[in-house]
Amino acid sequence: MHGELLVLGVKVAASTVWEILQDAGIDPAPERAASTRAAFLRSQADALPACDFLETVTLTGARLYVLAVIEHRTRQIRILGATAHPTAASGCP
Repeated sequence: MHGELLVLGVKVAASTVWEILQDAGIDPAPERAASTRAAFLRSQADALPACDFLETVTLTGARLYVLAVIEHRTRQIRILGATAHPTAASGCP
């Protein structure tokens, strides 16, 4: 915490940061329970969608650009839009 404050340009003594954390009931970092990235993502699955912009070719050979979102909780993929011209001013149809 102290190091991050210094990066932001906030000059404060390490002992002051320690006192503030102690008063708030927050243990020093080495004693806190560590969480892996996978555990964090699992705990946030209801709120964290993932999106991707991909290119596909149809059976007729037409190239389409697709915006898709996956809901981690249900593993459902939702197509939000598809267009042959992703840079057109009109956007996705």
